[in-house]
Amino acid sequence: MKIVSSLALVVAAGSIFGCSTVPDSQVTNVPLNATSINTGNISQSIMMPDGHSTAFWFAVSGEPQGSALPGRLQAYIYQGSCTSLGAKPAYDMNDGPNARFYSSAAHQYFWKSAPVPVEKLRAGGYVLVVRENPADGNQNIFCGNLS
Repeated sequence: MKIVSSLALVVAAGSIFGCSTVPDSQVTNVPLNATSINTGNISQSIMMPDGHSTAFWFAVSGEPQGSALPGRLQAYIYQGSCTSLGAKPAYDMNDGPNARFYSSAAHQYFWKSAPVPVEKLRAGGYVLVVRENPADGNQNIFCGNLS
């Protein structure tokens, strides 16, 4: 069943992200690895320039058991690495728009925006973190490098 869910996630993400007006050379796939509290679940993000900001599109398959589904996931950019996050987020992407295109008990698609040029994030030293909302424990469930 995980293979079917994974394939459906890839196909849906491809169809959503295939409609972008940003040239392919400016779009970066950001594989997100599940943390130890979320093993067995998958997520993918796409990072692209949006003027002087950076847009992130997320496809998430699975949250830890016990989460309120569909949960409202949060996203942050930290300096450091997934094993050694900075003391606080460099960019909090949760005050802006949060559009969910599809949501079921197992899949969520949403987007966030960070007020920083994509070139700065690609230069290295930043990671993207997806976190449960505070009502579900506020724990990091996915993390991936932006460079």
